[in-house]
Amino acid sequence: MAINKDDFEEAIVNIGRVTKVVKGGRRFRFTALVVVGDKKGTIGFGTGKAKEVPDAIKKALDDAFKSLVKISLKGTTIAHDIEHKYNASRILLKPASAGTGLIAGGATRPVLELAGIKDIIAKSLGSNNPNNLVQATVEALARIKG
Repeated sequence: MAINKDDFEEAIVNIGRVTKVVKGGRRFRFTALVVVGDKKGTIGFGTGKAKEVPDAIKKALDDAFKSLVKISLKGTTIAHDIEHKYNASRILLKPASAGTGLIAGGATRPVLELAGIKDIIAKSLGSNNPNNLVQATVEALARIKG
């Protein structure tokens, strides 16, 4: 299945600065966490590390397109409640009636937006580490049986 990268939108969830202390001072590197989605039920996420932010984002985008998953939507929401745990992050997703909107915070929101979900209630329980939260959200959405 060939994917057209033009159909996808991207969201930068997190950019982190990593410092390595060496004899001559500090060396900075950057990590980027990016989510891609077509707003029709296909999402993916990726991470990238580089000495400059744009390079890290580019690497993260390339990584994100390698991990695309198809999720089943039921109109503008999901079919049933689901709770999923990844490392120390837990995510609780509940379907909502039309007009409720996207009630989610932190790193969960861009994942749900790019998946094309418009009405949902999401609660992050446990760790709010963006990497783990995005992974937990994507895995939870992939587990939904439509």
